[in-house]
Amino acid sequence: MNRPAKLRVALLFGGQSAEHEISILSARNVLAALDPQRFEAVLVGIDRQGRWLRQDGARLLESARDPRLVRIEDGPPVSKEVLFASASPGAIDVIFPVLHGTMGEDGTVQGLFELTGVPYVGAGVLGSAIGMDKDVSKRLLRDAGIPIAAFHTLRRDHFDADPAAALAQAQDLGLPVFTKPANAGSSIGVRKVMAQADLEAAVRHAFQFDDKVLIEAAVTAREIELAVLGGEPPAVSVAGEIVVRHPDGFYSYDAKYLDESGARLELPARLSPEVLMRAQAMAVRSFEVLECEGMARVDLFLEPDGTLRVNEINTLPGFTAISMYPKLWELSGLAPRALVTRLIDLALERARRRAALKRSAGEP
Repeated sequence: MNRPAKLRVALLFGGQSAEHEISILSARNVLAALDPQRFEAVLVGIDRQGRWLRQDGARLLESARDPRLVRIEDGPPVSKEVLFASASPGAIDVIFPVLHGTMGEDGTVQGLFELTGVPYVGAGVLGSAIGMDKDVSKRLLRDAGIPIAAFHTLRRDHFDADPAAALAQAQDLGLPVFTKPANAGSSIGVRKVMAQADLEAAVRHAFQFDDKVLIEAAVTAREIELAVLGGEPPAVSVAGEIVVRHPDGFYSYDAKYLDESGARLELPARLSPEVLMRAQAMAVRSFEVLECEGMARVDLFLEPDGTLRVNEINTLPGFTAISMYPKLWELSGLAPRALVTRLIDLALERARRRAALKRSAGEP
């Protein structure tokens, strides 16, 4: 009996965001977890110039685990028309975007996938855009009654016109505060500000990465993370905790990826059953409020009095060797191979549902 043909899965990674290198590290682990009995991997790297280039799987698997040492290799250019054309011999069946940051998890590339009609893993255009924008996501969470930390948003034109007046808006937050680009991940562009004299420089630093910057009140709390997996209803993992040891004083880029002792992961987090249930419910509720699909990592603050607040949501969480999303699911009984397979299956299920929708009022 003939075995069914393998599904061709395009892993899309690299990209033009500040998280380019982290994306490569994530792609390495997704490739390693891909079931070779069901799937054929097609590796497409996007370099810093935006070129789509074929990549070699063996070389990716052998690449370094240090973000300072990885890069997109030169390779044959990829024609998007051929890649996405269903009638083409080289066409793909599903896309697994392993892209972090802008032009990867902000809805832009998801819009391209929608136009081509190819199934893809993860949140759609709306959920991706919402999840990427910390200002918009926090406002939606707040309006839904989900607790968050107090914050103010600065826009570049207002700040450039009158920096002092723009910064004065945030005086009610007190100190310390965090300054963050609204659209960025991996703590890129984030600074912890302890003194008022340092605030303007921190805001200017964040504006290097986005035209919108958040000033957010620092919260004395434990940092708790949970993984959500789409479905009806969505599933949620056990919780993990980030214990920061890095001199930056928070879970910075260096603490995450460059300093091996910068942070410790508590897996699982030491939580009472009652707190865990509340955290899981908040994670799923946030996933739904922010129009997420497929997967998301939800980061919470747990304050000493038991108050839970949402810090942020990540709709394309990392799959690096230290990333919480795959670790939390493995701890919850879902191994990396099963997790990656489930994510692809969810993408195919969504594509089938959407294909059944009417496209015209005149359809029967």
